[in-house]
Amino acid sequence: MKKKVSGERFTITYRLSGNEADALAAAKDICIEQTVEFPEELVSDSFIRENIFGRIESFNADRGGWFNASVSFAVETSAFEFTQFLNVISGNISLKPGIIISDISLPLSLAEKFPGPRFGVKGLRDILKVYNRPLIASAIKPMGMSTSQFAGLAAQFARGGIDIIKDDHGLSDQPFSRFRERVQACAISVLDANSKSGGRTLYFPNITAPTHEITERAFYAKENGAGGVLVSPAITGFDVMRQLAADESLGLPVMSHPAFIGPYLSGASGFTHGAMLGKLMRMAGADIVVYPNFGGRFSFTKDECADIVSECRSKFGRAKSIFPSPGGGMNFSNIPEMTSFYGEDVIYLMGGGLFRRSSDLAANCRELLQLVRGKT
Repeated sequence: MKKKVSGERFTITYRLSGNEADALAAAKDICIEQTVEFPEELVSDSFIRENIFGRIESFNADRGGWFNASVSFAVETSAFEFTQFLNVISGNISLKPGIIISDISLPLSLAEKFPGPRFGVKGLRDILKVYNRPLIASAIKPMGMSTSQFAGLAAQFARGGIDIIKDDHGLSDQPFSRFRERVQACAISVLDANSKSGGRTLYFPNITAPTHEITERAFYAKENGAGGVLVSPAITGFDVMRQLAADESLGLPVMSHPAFIGPYLSGASGFTHGAMLGKLMRMAGADIVVYPNFGGRFSFTKDECADIVSECRSKFGRAKSIFPSPGGGMNFSNIPEMTSFYGEDVIYLMGGGLFRRSSDLAANCRELLQLVRGKT
């Protein structure tokens, strides 16, 4: 059978450290290592050399002693599977220092295969019927509370009109608050508060779990009234999140959490913040991407957060724009600055700052809503 390829190629931009000669050698190595992983001089098949090898499309100097190399790959090398796509773009080379993925560009065939989030910014706003302001979210915590205590917190949040309540990402199926009991109790609390207030608060339980239980937990959440799900894709696997987003029978918004993702963002190898928490999360189906805000207790800088926001909103295949959701250090005093920085299409994830405001969580939520509406 005659071997053939379509001619379509996807392009990955790599930032490479070292002097120009070393960086160019690294770019050439990527072309071989990420495809055939075989001594180049031993490959005599012209089809493989012309079509399967990666191809350097551009190479230029960047700031700070780095170089940019755009390398294209035949779409067929991905097998049109998200797992293999990840393997091609950063498989073996993820073990080598000084190689950082900074951009991803897809041709039509891959853009159609991986359409990204089901809802995106517009879809989530349509569910909530909230437009022209930032959204606000918080988490039920701390771990160790009972299910009835978590349900009580959820009720207070919903009475205050918060847009999204999520499980803390550390809540799973612990003996002090079993997953099914917690989901049912919190969902009932939120639905009851909504029915009394006319609100549309959504509850997102954490379904990060052993692989064989993730889908079951997602559908249990839906059947019991959850409005979305929380997933930590660096723990579950990115393709697990993508499959959840693609499942029409589930049909729930997906919020991604950055737990375990730190090594991908080391600055010495891996991904830029925008490529990982913007473009890759969109490919993997996230409608909302949670990450540490600048100025908080984590180390993300303002420029890194700006990179994430840019790639949450940039034109990228068929993928809808998604909500950046900065957290970790959010408080009432920095909301005006954050609104100036992020604009309207953002979800502020405020935990400790909301709890510290006063003992009346519902009142705190109402005050925060007034603040994001620009009315205080």
